[in-house]
Amino acid sequence: MMHAFFPLKLSALVLSAALAGCSLAPVYERPASPVGDHWSQAAAGSQPSSAATLDWQSFVTDDALRKLVELALENNRDLRQALLNIEAARAQYRIERADRLPGINAQGTGTRQRVPGDLNSTGAAGVQSSYQAGVGLTSFEIDLFGRVRSLSDAALQEYLATEATARGAQISLVAEVIQSYLARDSAQRRLQVTRQTLASREASLELIVKRRQAGTATALDYQEALGLTEQARAEQERMDREVRQAGNALGLLVGISDLSPYLPQRLADAPMLVQEIAAGAPSELLERRPDILAAEHQLQSRNASIGAARAAFFPSISLTGLFGSSSADLSGLFDSGQRAWSFTPQITLPIFAGGRNAANLDLASVRKDIAVAQYEKTIQTAFKEVSDALAATDTLRREEASRLALAQSSQEAMRLSEARYRGGVDSHLRYLDAQRSAYTDQLAYIDVSTQRQAALAALFKALGGGWPAARGPQAALD
Repeated sequence: MMHAFFPLKLSALVLSAALAGCSLAPVYERPASPVGDHWSQAAAGSQPSSAATLDWQSFVTDDALRKLVELALENNRDLRQALLNIEAARAQYRIERADRLPGINAQGTGTRQRVPGDLNSTGAAGVQSSYQAGVGLTSFEIDLFGRVRSLSDAALQEYLATEATARGAQISLVAEVIQSYLARDSAQRRLQVTRQTLASREASLELIVKRRQAGTATALDYQEALGLTEQARAEQERMDREVRQAGNALGLLVGISDLSPYLPQRLADAPMLVQEIAAGAPSELLERRPDILAAEHQLQSRNASIGAARAAFFPSISLTGLFGSSSADLSGLFDSGQRAWSFTPQITLPIFAGGRNAANLDLASVRKDIAVAQYEKTIQTAFKEVSDALAATDTLRREEASRLALAQSSQEAMRLSEARYRGGVDSHLRYLDAQRSAYTDQLAYIDVSTQRQAALAALFKALGGGWPAARGPQAALD
C-alpha cells in the first residue's frame, strides 16, 4: 500500500510544480530616486574612511565605549524585541510557503449507524459499520494563477523588511550608546572644569577677605567674589546631576544595572571615534540604509499582493484524495482485497461576490501606491539626514578649532588679569569678567567638541553604518 502511495505523491508534486508557474503580480521596478546624485557639501578630510567598509568596531576607537556597545547589543530590551520580530516574520513566511506544497496526512475513520428499514436495501432495519484507514491529500490548491505563490512572496518580503528593520535597530542602538556615552563624558568634563573653577574662586574669595581686613578691598568686592563662588558651587551641583542622569540613560541603553565596572576611571584624552567618514554617492544609500531596504521590501510585498488579488478573479482548483483500506469490519480492515482510493478534484469559478474581488484589487493597488510614497519619503529623509550630518561634521570641526583657541586665549587673559589685579593695576571688576569669560569659553569648547563626535556618530548612522553579517536573511530560511 505504501509503495503505491509514493507514485501518487510524486505525481501531485510534479503536477503542482508544472501548473504553478503563472503569476499575475506586476513586474517589479524600483521607483526612481527622488534625490540628487551628489551631496550639497561633502565633509573634508585627507583620507576619510568609507562607511561602506567601516564597521562599528573600527569606527569606535575607545576600548571602554566599544565594550559598552557590545553589552548593549547583548542586553538591550528594545533590540531583543526587534530580533524576536524577525523570528515571528520568518515563521509567518514558512506558514505561507507551506501552502505551495501538498499536505499529506494519515487518516483513520470509523462509523457505526442504525439504518431504518425503508432506507436499507434489504428492507430491514439494522446497524451498519464502516472503517477506513489510509493516507490522504487534503484540499491542495493547484496554483494556476499564482495566488498562493503571490501570498508566499508577499510574506517573504515582509520577513526581509523585518530583518532590515532589526538591522537598522542595531545600528541605531550603536549610535545611541555612543551619543549617550559622549553626553556623560561631556558632563564629566564640565564637572571637572567647574570644580577647578570653584576651587579658584574660593581662593580668590579668601584673598578678598584678607584684603578687606587690610582695608584694600571693599564690601562690593567681597559680595562680587562671594556671588561668583556660590554660582560655581551651584553649577557644580547641576553638573553632578547631569553626570548621574547621563549615566542612568546609558545604563538603560546598555541594559545592565551596574555600569561602574565598565566605565573608565579617568577621562580619555584621545578622540573616541574615527574622525572622518567618506559619504560616498547618494545612490549607495539605496543598498546600505536598512530603513530604505525595509521600505523597498514593503513595496515588493504590496506588489506581490496585487498578484494575489488579481488571481481571485480566476478559477481555483483544489484536490482531495485518499489511498488506503476500507472494510465493514475493523478486524478485516487490512486484509487482502480491501484496498480503496478516492480522488475529488474541485473547481470554483467566481461569478458574483458583491464587488469584493474588485475592491480587494483596488485596495492592493492603493496600498502599493502608499508603499511607493513611503519608499520615496524614506529616501528623501535619508538624504536630508546625511546632508545635515555632513554639514554638522564640516562646520563643527572648524568651530571646535576656534573654540579651543578662544578657551586658551581666555585662560591666558584671566591669568594676566589676576596678575594685574594683584599688582593693583586693574580693578576687581575686570578680573571677575575675565573669570566669567574663561569659564564660559571652556564649557563652550567642551560642548562643541562633544557635538562634533556626536555628529560623527549621527553620520555613521545616517550612512547606514557598517554591519558585517555572517549570513544573509535568505540563508536563515533554508
